[in-house]
Amino acid sequence: MQIQDNAVVSIHYTLTNEAGDTIDSSAGAEPLAYLHGAANIIPGLEDALVGKAAGDKLNVTVAPADGYGEHIAELVQEVPAEMFQGVDEVQIGMEFHAESNTGQPIAVTVTKVEDGKVTIDANHPLAGVTLAFDVEVVEVREATAEELEHGHVHGADAQEH
Repeated sequence: MQIQDNAVVSIHYTLTNEAGDTIDSSAGAEPLAYLHGAANIIPGLEDALVGKAAGDKLNVTVAPADGYGEHIAELVQEVPAEMFQGVDEVQIGMEFHAESNTGQPIAVTVTKVEDGKVTIDANHPLAGVTLAFDVEVVEVREATAEELEHGHVHGADAQEH
């Protein structure tokens, strides 16, 4: 079976950045299983997998626009450290949930702490990064009716309810 919308796909992958540093990998673990066409993985990788079948291996380069988006400078801001009341010590890399200007919850990461001010970034950590995937397709199967209804894979190594 070839990869197409509404197929459950299992892949092994290694993700690296432009410098060749490994960001993530399924090596030594179960393959990643996802529902193709349900926006469960980034668009650039999903598009590259269309038409592939079990046993296929490929290298895919994904530009930021087809990955986690471009880095948006307006999503980085400096705020007073007092905004983090109740936190003993704010440190670089900490993640918090905040409210956007529209009232939507957003995740922010602390990128700098200095002189009573904290710089937070609401961009995805991989925004603006060109991604390189080394992929092996392990299995392709038809999705169950329940998987299609829920929009994600069910099973031993996937999401359960």
